[in-house]
Amino acid sequence: MFIGEYSHNLDEKGRLAVPKKFRTALLKGAVVTRGLDNCLFLYTKKEWEVLASKLASLPFSQKNARAFARLMLAGAMDVSLDKQGRIILPDYLRQFASLGKEIIVAGLYNRLELWDSASWDKYKKAAEQKSNDIAEQMFELGI
Repeated sequence: MFIGEYSHNLDEKGRLAVPKKFRTALLKGAVVTRGLDNCLFLYTKKEWEVLASKLASLPFSQKNARAFARLMLAGAMDVSLDKQGRIILPDYLRQFASLGKEIIVAGLYNRLELWDSASWDKYKKAAEQKSNDIAEQMFELGI
């Protein structure tokens, strides 16, 4: 389970140190892809296979289903940890998420999200301001 918020730096070669507590879960490989809200999603291989299977089963006759599958699947890249616990983020994904030097790694149960630090702060502040409204909507979903 991935939880927590961690600040790390992206080096000039596009390498990002994964928080130490998450490295064991990623030893068998991982997949990074375009996320939502201008971030990247990082999955373990096992979680990625579950998601990819669901995406592959979407009805290809529906335009939005095709678009979402393309966003997630075509943008995906296998990554592995180096000896220092870093992964290399491809340039096209760094550009997609507008990643600068300071990165936030946010744990969201079955995935990690990789955010540009300034974008994360902006997103988090907006969500915190709307937290009561969000909580009411979650109640309607049974949470």
